[in-house]
Amino acid sequence: MDYRRIIVVIGTRPEAIKLAPIVLALRGQPGLLPVVVTTGQHTEAVREVLDIFAIAADVDLAVGEAGSGLAEIAAAVLSRFAALARSEQPDAVLVQGDTTSALGAALGAFYQRIPVAHVEAGLRSGDRHAPFPEEIHRRMASLACDLHFAPTPSAAARLVAEGIDPDMVYLTGNTVVDALRIIRRHVGYRDARLARIGARWAASGRRVLLVTAHRRESWGEPMERIAAAVERIARDRPGLTVVVVTHPNPRARLPFGRLAGLANVLLTEPEPYGSFVRLMELADLILTDSGGIQEEAPCLGTPVLVLRDVTERTEGLAAGAARLVGTGTDRIVAEAGALLDDPAALAAMVSRGDLYGDGAAAARCVSVLAAHLGVAVAS
Repeated sequence: MDYRRIIVVIGTRPEAIKLAPIVLALRGQPGLLPVVVTTGQHTEAVREVLDIFAIAADVDLAVGEAGSGLAEIAAAVLSRFAALARSEQPDAVLVQGDTTSALGAALGAFYQRIPVAHVEAGLRSGDRHAPFPEEIHRRMASLACDLHFAPTPSAAARLVAEGIDPDMVYLTGNTVVDALRIIRRHVGYRDARLARIGARWAASGRRVLLVTAHRRESWGEPMERIAAAVERIARDRPGLTVVVVTHPNPRARLPFGRLAGLANVLLTEPEPYGSFVRLMELADLILTDSGGIQEEAPCLGTPVLVLRDVTERTEGLAAGAARLVGTGTDRIVAEAGALLDDPAALAAMVSRGDLYGDGAAAARCVSVLAAHLGVAVAS
């Protein structure tokens, strides 16, 4: 049978989460053949997510061997993916978001004049240094891509305002909603302590605060301020359960060591995606600097305080489901405390419906890609 080969590039856990629904949708089209290429940027985390969706990588670029610096990773992705694209000559390449892997693969495909489709295109914070380096990555990726799959109307409008051909910009919704609808089930906690207390949270009425922080621009003093804020919140509210999901990078995790002796604080390693979704659902409030969680939490009905000064996910702010609180200790303590102490204010932040799509984004992306490649879409 005649088919078109689509290379799907996955480097990090968020990319795996958001591209897995598209890989599954591509598999459902007889005229399209997905080829999953992992870059090796986040090897184990990516494998865990893909296993949930029963997806195996066809090729691994193993860029982790090149070192941990941004320049080394970017150079390795670009050179190794360009070589792969040159030898394989796929009909299209699909990248997602704003990672080093996405930018390197998009540029590598562009050098081979292979069409590139960009999932989650058009996000902008307006500050090229925040988030760092993602803001620059996604702006540059837009220049190298042919098809732009915008998750929201505002993202689509930004692309057109930047001079992208409107006929190449498609409003698809965010595939994270698709992923949540597939995976929204309890698949077991890796940390046995979470398993023991998780079942009691809902019945006890005890408040649960979930915390994650890892952004590069917050390493150093900002991360210390965030950790100090979480410590104050926990000490002031002994009846509050605080779950801090630590990051593998020492510069992000070490500041939270100050919380280790507090009885109501649980410091835990990153959970697999399925059980982390469960954590987000159980939490009453989330403090995070993650981009993905800003999308996922509102979809799950959990309010978010964003530990950043700017964000590219403005829909949550507009809907009142998220608030920017920065990295200042006093501001974080005040904002979190006001919500934790006022159930009505917390309830007012619960999102009414999906801000980022209806769960059909993957099907829309595949339909556009098929039409671009001249392939009839099976119903």
